[in-house]
Amino acid sequence: MTSTRSTAIGTITVVGARIFDGERVRDDADEITIVDGVITAVGRNLPRAGEVLDAGGRMVTPGLIDAHFHAYGTSIDVMSIESSPLSYVSLVGADRLSRALYRGFTTVRDVAGGDPGLAKAIDLGYVTAPRYLYTGPALSQTGGHGDPRQGDLDHCAAHAHLSEVVDGPDAVRRAVRERFRTGAHAIKIMASGGVVSPTDPIQFLQYHADEVRAATDEAARRGSYVAAHAYPPAAIIHAVENGVRTIEHGNLMDEHAAAVVAEHGAYLIPTLVAYDAMERRGVSVGLSPTGQAKNSEVLAAGLEAIKIARSAGVPVGFGSDLMGELEDDQLVGLRLQIGVDGVLETLRAATTVNARAMRRPDIGAISEGLSGDLVVFDGDPLTDPAVLWDEAKPRTIVQRGVLR
Repeated sequence: MTSTRSTAIGTITVVGARIFDGERVRDDADEITIVDGVITAVGRNLPRAGEVLDAGGRMVTPGLIDAHFHAYGTSIDVMSIESSPLSYVSLVGADRLSRALYRGFTTVRDVAGGDPGLAKAIDLGYVTAPRYLYTGPALSQTGGHGDPRQGDLDHCAAHAHLSEVVDGPDAVRRAVRERFRTGAHAIKIMASGGVVSPTDPIQFLQYHADEVRAATDEAARRGSYVAAHAYPPAAIIHAVENGVRTIEHGNLMDEHAAAVVAEHGAYLIPTLVAYDAMERRGVSVGLSPTGQAKNSEVLAAGLEAIKIARSAGVPVGFGSDLMGELEDDQLVGLRLQIGVDGVLETLRAATTVNARAMRRPDIGAISEGLSGDLVVFDGDPLTDPAVLWDEAKPRTIVQRGVLR
């Protein structure tokens, strides 16, 4: 039997658009033509191709990119995730991905989870989802941020849906090779303590240089890169000096750490909404008292980290990092980043900067030859920024030239 699942790549012409192309608002163009899923022209009075979508003067942006997403983050209780069957985690993850797409995120980078089964289901059209770039389980040392075991209990780390405990450079190399064998876009490591993990203080520096180098060397051999969870300056510096490309979170970054990040051409991917959501809703979704205390340690610092990074010339992207029910706050992340960075810089962060950080020149901008991923917002965010985060305001999603 021939499958009828849709993996369509569409053709469409958008007219009457106010175009933010990923860098600037275009004064010389109000139309976009997408043929077979690829942008073929941006300008005025273009030949019509396929379906015509009248934007009616509304803002059209590239499809948004969430560079720190967790499809498998089905609960704020990591041990609960790691103890659940993969079938359950994948089905819930597919639903989380679908909701992200309809918020306007046409690409997500899953930096702790994902596997070739979910990716194949998306590619074959069984799951309607953003472009899905996954790292597989993050790598954590014993007792590190990715180790979900309580210190006073005798139990195993279970299934390694989100993270895997891997110690020593040889074991790290093997784990990295296995992830690339199974289709990983990049590699994620834990370089410092974290909020939801039970036994590692935030300031705890994780993985020795030879272990980090094992991951970054293997990734470089595959033309890929490593993302590192890191909060304190020492962990940030340790990561980038040993070849890490993207610093995830980075809330406690100081001026010296920012200068080192800039010197090494690395990126900061802030995740402001994760801490904001846990502060507001953490108790109701089961965040432990330990997690609440650690969240308070990094909450306010995230805003300052963005300012420090920008002053040093560090490119700043955008991520959400929302676990469990907090996932529905994804767009609040745009509001929070706009509060410190402004509308244009935040839009750049969630489009062109993220695309560069992820080494994906085919997405993140409205330009000839790039993927036809667009969001038509209900107005102009430069005059009414709430159109970006208010889900009550309608938005139209175009993914590879197909209306979603």
